[in-house]
Amino acid sequence: MFLVDSHCHLDGLNYQDLHTGVDDALAKAHQRDVKFFLAVATTLPGYSAMRTLIGDRPDVVFSCGVHPLNMEAVYEVDTLRRLASDARVVAMGETGLDYYYQKENLHVQQQSFRDHIRIGRELNKPVIVHTRDAREDTLAILREEQADQCGGVLHCFTEDQATAKALLDLGFYISFSGILTFRNAEQIRDAARYVPLDRLLVETDSPYLAPVPHRGKENQPAYVRDVAEYLAVLKGVSLEQLADTTTKNFSQLFHVSPAALA
Repeated sequence: MFLVDSHCHLDGLNYQDLHTGVDDALAKAHQRDVKFFLAVATTLPGYSAMRTLIGDRPDVVFSCGVHPLNMEAVYEVDTLRRLASDARVVAMGETGLDYYYQKENLHVQQQSFRDHIRIGRELNKPVIVHTRDAREDTLAILREEQADQCGGVLHCFTEDQATAKALLDLGFYISFSGILTFRNAEQIRDAARYVPLDRLLVETDSPYLAPVPHRGKENQPAYVRDVAEYLAVLKGVSLEQLADTTTKNFSQLFHVSPAALA
């Protein structure tokens, strides 16, 4: 069995107390059949530091981008394009809109989101989208910027079934995290039941949002198995089928060859 953690912040794990290093954290994941990882950036300096921390590993690929909550640090679009052109970078982001925590810089968030999509189209790399309290603007920008041409995923899905349908209509994938297992997440579970298997991904978003039964602890890539086990029950399929399908979906969306995932 082969699971992929399609969204983790490997530079944010606790390497002081919980893991002796990146090797240790990934070895724990491999022990639970989580064998490939997309390490996601939230700033451009953070992307460069993450590349240095992780190095070149056959089981890790990267995204490059600036999170909507990190707009205080001005970045050059040309720098984003140059860094994202690296062969080990398979996605743009994470990018998107967050009106829950920041409402005073909507224009800056929106312009950055558009820039990421445009570069994604130029480079043929999908966008990893974060959205919170910004459903309408997120969908509008995805449509206006023709994000269907590069594709993408709404990561850590917390929206409703109608939003899921709109994203599926754009050709997007939908990724579920440990929030799926939370007691008050019935709306998210309804959406998970609705999304077809061939458009699903699983993720941890570690070190955040550890799933039950690890809630309250720091999340880590090994726990994507708990998300997958829970999602398999919701979908009425075996864990093996869910793992196989979500791994194929990851390969297709991020243009990672099946041989690299073998």
